[in-house]
Amino acid sequence: MSQPHYLIFDVESIADGALVSALRYPNEDLSPLDAVRRYRSELMEQKGSDFIPYTYQIPISVVIAKVERDYSLADLVVLDEPEYRPHEITKKFWQGWQFYKRPTFVTFNGRGFDIPLLEAAAFRYGISIPDWFAPGRDNPRYRFNSQAHLDLHELLTNFGATRFTGGLNLAANLIGKPGKMEVQGEMVQDMFDEGKLAEINNYCKCDVLDTYFVFLRTRVLTGALQIEQEQKLVTKAKQWVETEAETGDAALQLYLENWGDWQNPFAEE
Repeated sequence: MSQPHYLIFDVESIADGALVSALRYPNEDLSPLDAVRRYRSELMEQKGSDFIPYTYQIPISVVIAKVERDYSLADLVVLDEPEYRPHEITKKFWQGWQFYKRPTFVTFNGRGFDIPLLEAAAFRYGISIPDWFAPGRDNPRYRFNSQAHLDLHELLTNFGATRFTGGLNLAANLIGKPGKMEVQGEMVQDMFDEGKLAEINNYCKCDVLDTYFVFLRTRVLTGALQIEQEQKLVTKAKQWVETEAETGDAALQLYLENWGDWQNPFAEE
């Protein structure tokens, strides 16, 4: 495969129960599992959401789509499969970005969650990423540096000026793609507690595919592609997914079962 120009990725994470127990309930001798359950319950009561802040979390799934300069989907990889070790996932993520000579990251709300979580994980595990912290106006962490990191959520909200209610699920459905199916993000912690790591990574795969197709449509929106070009790329990507699904990949099979084709309203006139 040639050098990827874009790395489209998604992260699934779980709370570090030992950390939650030690910092939130230092004198109560709570088990990691009980500490997480209590913290989630408190958050739900206080904020109406049991989502634990990323600073208490560790990555247990990172899936990356390698995309060519012409926007073709070249590969879909799951980091550190099947062990899914947080420290190895973090190391492989940052080393991969450097190995491929710093391709553009593409995410959906990655600036608000995925990237900060992986930065915090690198801090925790003692991983150096000097290129990511390079000084100057071209710093990859600069919020408006879309050559380093294109956050589709920020594109669609004009960098937070408005809200894109419905998120990636809505964006994917607008163009006929599956969006959320059997798993929702808030289910990941419970799935991990039940030992369903493979299922979590399958869910992450589907989110990355959705992000890829949303990315293609944003290229139409910004004028980088014509709609006819985008549809050819969608067809080519579907063929790639079909071929990979024949190997028994459950995530890709599920994705195809829920596949929808975008209907061009102008073609009906």
